Amino acid sequence: MFSTEDFDFDLPEELIAQTPLADRTASRLLVLDRETGEIEDKHFSEIIDELNEGDALVMNDTRVLPARLYGEKPDTGGHLEVLLLTNTEGDTWETLIKPAKRAKVGTQISFGDGRLSATVIKELEHGGRIITFDYEGIFLEIIESLGEMPLPPYIKERLDDPDRYQTVYAKENGSAAAPTAGLHFTQELLEKIQAKGVQLVYLTLHVGLGTFRPVSVENIAEHEMHSEFYRLTEEAAETLTNVRAAGGKIVAVGTTSIRTLETIGTKFDGEIKADSGWTNIFITPGYEFKIVQAFSTNFHLPKSTLVMLVSAFAGRNLTLAAYQHAINEKYRFFSFGDAMFVK
Repeated sequence: MFSTEDFDFDLPEELIAQTPLADRTASRLLVLDRETGEIEDKHFSEIIDELNEGDALVMNDTRVLPARLYGEKPDTGGHLEVLLLTNTEGDTWETLIKPAKRAKVGTQISFGDGRLSATVIKELEHGGRIITFDYEGIFLEIIESLGEMPLPPYIKERLDDPDRYQTVYAKENGSAAAPTAGLHFTQELLEKIQAKGVQLVYLTLHVGLGTFRPVSVENIAEHEMHSEFYRLTEEAAETLTNVRAAGGKIVAVGTTSIRTLETIGTKFDGEIKADSGWTNIFITPGYEFKIVQAFSTNFHLPKSTLVMLVSAFAGRNLTLAAYQHAINEKYRFFSFGDAMFVK
């Protein structure tokens, strides 16, 4: 069994992209052929050359909430930072609170001069807290006015345009982080892909921070993934079933789309059916892919579950060789970085 250290690599800090490019499609694209081991350096707009008439391009239409809130305890004036992770039910959310030691059960938190208030009702591990909100009006409108975009901690620069941390097809509110593989697409590029005869299919997976949480165990088999909500509609399932029956490829955009499709494929013995629920699927080398035949993704953190997922598809040695090539060629890494296409 693989250990976490098997997925480590040295990444120069200057390759971590701090800001998005002005043109979404101007990113570079590393194309990796897992059969031949060949690596090609391209530009992202050339992804259209990797897609054929009759294929399906599957994208995650989740929308990132401005989920970082700054509040204070009315009784002491102490400041707290609250990151919304998952809407468990009604006005109850799983959150991360810093500093966690100040957020005991029963703690009251006020945001925006009292426009929004919350009570901690349960303590979880890793600083996690279940809180319930109290407010007047429409919750999402209040969050949009009070919250900040929750950029990952490795991004130190301020984001001038919050829309650059949303895909152009983002629709379903609920993510704590962007499905970043989709950030490279423009409406114009999607229209060109569709004009080539490729089906554009959308699913939803609300990205929680569990996807990015470091693997803290040595044996990767002992790592537990955080659960995330997903949904695939009847229409999308039917389109994908027809594409596959006609011999087209199912191409996923990003690890969130892969995890959704493979959750469904695992649940229904390789068939594609409409479904929704919570998934904690952890894809590591040795996993047999049931739905996805190619995908695009960004370059991920060393020792992360996402590098393990790519390695499950392309093989660990080839994946790490591709990453080393990207480092040598000074590709940009992580959320605002360049992309790779694995086929």
